[in-house]
Amino acid sequence: MITWERLRVFAAVARLGSVGEAAAVLHITGPAVSQHLRKLEKEVQCRLVERDGRGIRLTSAGHILARSAQAMVTTLDDAERDLANLHGLVAGPLRIGGVASALRALVPPVLSSLITRHPRLEPSLRDGEAVDMIPMLQARQLDAVVTESWTHRPAHMPPGIRITRLVYEDAQLAVPEGHPLADREFVALSDLHGEFWTTCPEGSDAHEALLQLLRAHEVEAEVRYCVSDYATQLHLVAAGLAVTLVPRMVRESAPPGVCFVPCRPTVTRSVVVATAADAETPGVRAFMAEMIRVAYRTEPSLTPHAPRKSASDERALAAEASPDTDAPPDPPAVTSHLPLGTDPAPASSPQE
Repeated sequence: MITWERLRVFAAVARLGSVGEAAAVLHITGPAVSQHLRKLEKEVQCRLVERDGRGIRLTSAGHILARSAQAMVTTLDDAERDLANLHGLVAGPLRIGGVASALRALVPPVLSSLITRHPRLEPSLRDGEAVDMIPMLQARQLDAVVTESWTHRPAHMPPGIRITRLVYEDAQLAVPEGHPLADREFVALSDLHGEFWTTCPEGSDAHEALLQLLRAHEVEAEVRYCVSDYATQLHLVAAGLAVTLVPRMVRESAPPGVCFVPCRPTVTRSVVVATAADAETPGVRAFMAEMIRVAYRTEPSLTPHAPRKSASDERALAAEASPDTDAPPDPPAVTSHLPLGTDPAPASSPQE
């Protein structure tokens, strides 16, 4: 007889292609995952997985069973969400993904506050690129993704994904001390020929946004160093190896030896939270409300121009996140359901 627990484990292995990753997601050990797989194979009397280098791959029988197992997992997730919505209970798993720069600045205080208010909530966190995590959000492997959208190259979101804009900020050119541009009042993007660049890995929103931005000003960027973490990029700049574009949110963590120069025209990005429109639970709504609160209280100067939701909507969000705490008198500026290509600020960027 096939047991539900073994099917749940097998579905995770089939989805992730790794015993280790499945163990981490399920909060059990690797040997326990392997034991479940062996027992399941005995129950169905056929091989379901086989080794493939350091990972594993599904056999033909494994692919057949994986479709049914994943459908059952999705059905159970839907049932748990519906029951949670029925009772308004902020509890159970809350799976968050996001780009490192936004996670570091905003998410830790949010999760700390949520755990204090809702001790039955079980948050987990992983960083990465939106190109990898949005499909996980669609597949209900994540509940929310904190990501970025550059004004000149908006992030593409598939149908069914709801966007809430948290922060709107500028990005400046980071150069090492002593660089010919370090003492400039501003730098024209068209003047950035011949520089070595560091940016996020190829395929990421930040990487593609940088290339597109410079090409629009007839500059072909020579990217020498691809690292996902802005802190590492800034250390490469401090060492005199490269220049980069850095959002305001991460500039305070720059090491000595880095100078920041405003760009003309101004370069801007938004930090947004993506959620599945049909899969919001009380836990997700509490997370969103707390993200809004923390974004406003931590960096109020970064959100002055974003369009507002209605005051009643914002008060309701704040009350849900903290029913026993007074909401701030001036609610945070947040945008939902707006095209990511829409610049929330008036067209006031200084021109060359």
